[in-house]
Amino acid sequence: MRLLPKSREHGWAPYTWLIYLCFFYLNPILNHVGWKSWLANGLGTLAFLAVYFSFFWMKRPWCLLNIGAMLLLGVGFAPFNEGAATFFVFAAAFAPLAVEAESTALKLLSVVLGVAALEWRLAHLSGWFLFYGGGLSMAVGASNIYFAQRNRANERLRKANEEIEHLAKVAERERIARDLHDVLGHTLSVIILKSELAGKLIDRDPQRAKAEIADVEHTSRAALADVRSTIRGYRAHSLEAELKQARATLETAGVTTKTHLEEARLTPAQESVIALVVREAVTNVVRHAGARNCLLRLAPENGSCRIEIQDDGRGGGMVEGNGLRGMRERIEALGGTLERESSAGTRLSIQFPLTHTKENGGH
Repeated sequence: MRLLPKSREHGWAPYTWLIYLCFFYLNPILNHVGWKSWLANGLGTLAFLAVYFSFFWMKRPWCLLNIGAMLLLGVGFAPFNEGAATFFVFAAAFAPLAVEAESTALKLLSVVLGVAALEWRLAHLSGWFLFYGGGLSMAVGASNIYFAQRNRANERLRKANEEIEHLAKVAERERIARDLHDVLGHTLSVIILKSELAGKLIDRDPQRAKAEIADVEHTSRAALADVRSTIRGYRAHSLEAELKQARATLETAGVTTKTHLEEARLTPAQESVIALVVREAVTNVVRHAGARNCLLRLAPENGSCRIEIQDDGRGGGMVEGNGLRGMRERIEALGGTLERESSAGTRLSIQFPLTHTKENGGH
């Protein structure tokens, strides 16, 4: 008799286990008992069924009362019907499910065996009663200790998998939030800049204003595509394209830009992260710095990649906003660090290990 954990749906299994109840009726059938005995056995069966099915809905430790009731039925009916040994079998089978520890389950089985042996001796029952009520009960109960522990382990594993799935969903939502912040923050800044420029040029240079408005439309469409691909999780970021866009954005904002870029072998994942970091840093320069000059520097350094983004603007407070926090989380995910200095302008120093340099070089 193999029992399922109480937290699962049992389906039809509890009904199939009731086949063991047929032993309770062998004695009345073979001995041709009268209607009073049949009535007593029927009432005993109804009492057992109530105790049996309620066990599946009782919580620990109250389900121990169900096991006690099964033993009482066995003790009460055994002197008149040795088939009541089946009640001891059911009690032993349910014992491992009623407690958590194996040692406690063994103690309960010992109680079942002791009660069966005491009943056998005091009521002068046959050896078959002791065999079924004691021996078979112990065999079924011992096997169910294994199944109960295995089912509990599977339940813990299921809960752990659910927790991992929950954490993965939280991490994915945070990733999407960071990506949307990076995409929309940068793009909206560019749109605002170009719209303001077009507004200033519309009277004195209509053609230039028209070109800026066309750029706004193009940037808006690209932003929409970026948002869609970000939500799908398939967006790839080219560092070269991002640096080119960064220079264009800074120049549109009237910031003179200098770049010192050396070749560094980055993996696609590293390149995508750095592209997003550069985008966010440039957006911050355009939005908050009020700078006139900006320096972008990228170079390999002792097995690591070092990036510096420095402007001569007004600097900033030490409170870390969502943008900077997102950059830091991305860099730390690469095993690197991000430092900010804002005493004279703002300088971001980023460093992370080029862990796949040798592998890429071998290809």
